[in-house]
This record gives sequence, structure tokens and C-alpha cells, in this order.
Amino acid sequence: MSDCIFCKIAAGDIPSNKLYEDDRVLAFYDIEPKAPVHFLVITKEHIKGACEITGENSALIAHIFEVIAKLTAELKLDAFRVITNCGAQAGQSVFHLHFHVLSGRILGEMG
Repeated sequence: MSDCIFCKIAAGDIPSNKLYEDDRVLAFYDIEPKAPVHFLVITKEHIKGACEITGENSALIAHIFEVIAKLTAELKLDAFRVITNCGAQAGQSVFHLHFHVLSGRILGEMG
């Protein structure tokens, strides 16, 4: 999608502080971190959000969580939070499926 900032980051048109990349996903550090460790894992394929996960693309979600497990192990994070928002009322501001990974401090309760 030509006007999607995450599509532009995935394509390399906008620079990012990359943590991991393969043919399906990209992980990079958040430019406005909410915790000492805060990175995003995005799909390279434009998927609007969790509401568009289907039987045809759900293997990609499993891959994302495999990447998160790999990266958190490499970063020696023994506790972390994974968040995805779906829809503006839930706090989604970029309408491209992405997962926030936060760690490095006590994160507290949600809600």
C-alpha cells in the first residue's frame, strides 16, 4: 500500500533501526519507546490488522511469534509483553498489522 508508513519501512524507503528481517517480517526498534526495550514486528505483506487474519495468512502470525521468541532470547529478556491493537478505538494508529514487544522494566497491569 503506497501511503502506509510500515509498507515504506518494510520496502526500505524509510530507514529504521532494524533488529531482524527475513522475507516475511521485519523487526525494528520503536522511535517512541514506551519501555527500555520496545521493538515492533511487522508483516511485509500489507495486512490491515488482526481483524484480517485468516486461515490463508495465519501461518504468518505463528512465524511472527517464532521471531519474537528468537529475538527475546537473543536479547536475554526473561519477561516481556506482546501487544497488537486492532482499530482506532483500541489504539491502532498505523493500520498495518504489527506487534509491539516491550520489556526492561516492570510493566504493571493492563487496563
